[in-house]
Amino acid sequence: MIRCPECSAEIDVDEDEVEEGEILSCPECESELEVSQIHPVHLNIISDDDDDDDDDEEEEVAENGDLPEKKEEDDDEEEDEE
Repeated sequence: MIRCPECSAEIDVDEDEVEEGEILSCPECESELEVSQIHPVHLNIISDDDDDDDDDEEEEVAENGDLPEKKEEDDDEEEDEE
């Protein structure tokens, strides 16, 4: 019997058939769990915070990419005024 480390719910998986590195999902709390060890099976919670950090970095790059375009638009407006 495998239990979720987050909520202790039983995860219906045959312990002999899981492989190290396999990703499981808890049916109760929906946490993603990675099999970090077999015999005995040990699960690690895959943190959603890491994914959020990646998203934030992508947004920052997009914002930085937008800044030069905004400056160009400002330059165009200044040229129109002259």
